[in-house]
Amino acid sequence: MSESDSPLWTPPPHPEWLRAMNQEGSYFNLAAVVPLDEASLIEHACRATGLDDFGDELWRQPFRVLVKALEEEAQLTLMGRLMARSDIILWLSTRLRVTATLRQHPEILDEKIVAPMVIVGLPRSGTSILFELLAQDPDVGVPLMWEALQPCPPPEAATYASDPRIKQADDLFTQWNRVAPEFAAMHEMRGDIPAECGLLMAGTFTSDHIASLHQTHSYSAWCLDADFQPVYEYHKTVLQILQWKNPRTRWLLKAPEHQVHLDTLLQVYPDARIVQTHRDPIKCMASTTSLMGTLYYMRSDQPFNAQLFDNIIMGDATAQRLEHVIAQREQGVVPAANIVDSRYQDLLDDPMACIANIYTHFDIALSASARARMVDYLAQKPQGKFGQHSYTVDARKARDRPMFRRYQNLYNVPDEL
Repeated sequence: MSESDSPLWTPPPHPEWLRAMNQEGSYFNLAAVVPLDEASLIEHACRATGLDDFGDELWRQPFRVLVKALEEEAQLTLMGRLMARSDIILWLSTRLRVTATLRQHPEILDEKIVAPMVIVGLPRSGTSILFELLAQDPDVGVPLMWEALQPCPPPEAATYASDPRIKQADDLFTQWNRVAPEFAAMHEMRGDIPAECGLLMAGTFTSDHIASLHQTHSYSAWCLDADFQPVYEYHKTVLQILQWKNPRTRWLLKAPEHQVHLDTLLQVYPDARIVQTHRDPIKCMASTTSLMGTLYYMRSDQPFNAQLFDNIIMGDATAQRLEHVIAQREQGVVPAANIVDSRYQDLLDDPMACIANIYTHFDIALSASARARMVDYLAQKPQGKFGQHSYTVDARKARDRPMFRRYQNLYNVPDEL
């Protein structure tokens, strides 16, 4: 096999219980046993919620593209089909409940989302640890996994810490670690940790969270050309629901994919405070390849095809993504007052100085209690707490270095290889 034909990522063995389960499932007519057709999914969500109004119709086309791609492209195993069906029914149910909640309480749309802080950057560039650190500020509200998954009925302050949806989400998300034990070393998953915005957007069926779960080229291609304005408007609606009965002083949000939609983000949140993370793109692409491969392997045994996800793990498209943000900043599409930079190396060397720089840029006071909680969080969560995320940097990626020289020089991003 030539270097160009060799895979960028090779999967580890499945746990024995999962291998046996999927092997037995291969003897079934899986499309009949675990149906993923439109009618079955919609009917089940309506029956489970007792509702039938999904609101506007903008979700239907991406929903249809997704379910068609799952059948024709994803090559799902038995576990993969079960996980996909569970996900979609939850997203449909959430959309039904969001529509019903707004019909009953239209005053929710009067809630103000003021100057949310939004972390963006390449995947694996330090966005998660920065998110977790900034979330320690008691003045900050973050959407947790459980409320992003099931925002309705709106969470209430009095029962926020004991809501039964926490355990429901925890059981689902920790299942990822049981299906792929190595995933825990890459990304912590629980029902009560901060959620990325892709999960908040899942009810629109146009979301990088959905695209990250399966190798579905047609769905990813659809998202690439989609109008994200209504997606961000839905995102804002979910935040309004979440803060209605559990007020937040200011929101902290995070998703690497926001980096691709900064202009749209600022149309919906014109006062957004954007924190752009910076790390060696070669290192980011290698780590993301391992992460994405593991996500797909939870649900399918088909070989990992890196070309389907080129904008985050292939050199040309990743460089174009970074250059696009540089151009938006130079042209004023993203005003300097709305964005600050955070290097991964600075976060490692002196995390509190990195945090202080962010607060100073946006003229936010860093309280003594916030600082103390951040320092304590760092002490309680050393790097590698859940095991070491091991991956190799393919020589083909290393040769992409010249594509990133302008970006690295502009933001003083060191090589990590």
